[in-house]
Amino acid sequence: MYVSYIPQIFDNLQGFKSNPTQPLAAAFNCTLWVCYGFFREKKDLPIVIANIPGVICAFIAFLTAL
Repeated sequence: MYVSYIPQIFDNLQGFKSNPTQPLAAAFNCTLWVCYGFFREKKDLPIVIANIPGVICAFIAFLTAL
């Protein structure tokens, strides 16, 4: 799912900037899910593992879109 940010990152780096709002919202959303899965009494590692790539890719897409 978060693989779709890779072409956007490449476009941003080549000067074809995109809107940074959506990647920022996705990074925030994934961060909340990672925190939820990690800080539960019984850790929910599948949620954490599934959302860590979203945090990384979306944050990089956001930074390169600025």
